[in-house]
Amino acid sequence: MAEFLEVLSFPFMRRALIVGVIVSLCAALLGVVLVLKRYSLIGHGLGEVGFAALALAMALGLPPMPVAIPLVVAASFLIMYLSQRGALAGDAAIGIMAAAALSFGVIVTSLSNGFNMDVSDYMFGSILAVSESDVVLSVVLGLAVILMYGLFFNRLFAISYDEVNAQATGINVSMYQFMISLLTAITVVLGMRMMGTMLISSLILFPALTARRLVGSFKAMTLAAAVISVACFLIGLVLSYALDLPTGASVVGVNLAALVGSVGLKRVLKG
Repeated sequence: MAEFLEVLSFPFMRRALIVGVIVSLCAALLGVVLVLKRYSLIGHGLGEVGFAALALAMALGLPPMPVAIPLVVAASFLIMYLSQRGALAGDAAIGIMAAAALSFGVIVTSLSNGFNMDVSDYMFGSILAVSESDVVLSVVLGLAVILMYGLFFNRLFAISYDEVNAQATGINVSMYQFMISLLTAITVVLGMRMMGTMLISSLILFPALTARRLVGSFKAMTLAAAVISVACFLIGLVLSYALDLPTGASVVGVNLAALVGSVGLKRVLKG
């Protein structure tokens, strides 16, 4: 507790705490739906698109976020459109988008100023880079994500488990799939500053997988993923400060440990 209070004594840590908790919560909620629908790697693909967008913004001397948000949202819609039309399987669409975006970002970066500190911060995250404007943007957009998730919780549950039955009951499955893509894109952009484009997908993937090992129902899985995600972020933040480690990597490490622990716990309970 003393270590945690010491962490909060610094303004940049308080900003990181606020942004991190919001992003972790949003990522965990969406991660449950994405894992059940087998779109769990979309966070990785959109992270690569975010890197390309940020590289382009820096090369043109433009503010990063206003460039990244529409491009990442557009990429998420394109992935969903291609998979719905049957032009490409979901994982293939994500893979192609990720590879194309990463190569574009590297080329743009190489043709401009190379991999400077700003680009590195966005790739791997930096709590020192979280500004007051990032906090405001994260709070506003994060609350919007949580509100929409709560309002459409029952419909998201329906399309997560049985799209055909959901369609038969009158639910516009396509619309809600695009809504999930939109919310995921926003969450990825919010988390890029602190977690980095290379690591943000872990917040979507790990808590949902851990929760799935521990509970059975959709509601329980959602609540468990949210608690696990926020707890792992807080522990990772404290460890990164105490041991002088990168925050993004520390949070991923704690999430990985939680997943491994859940596997072991399930085996013990079964035994």
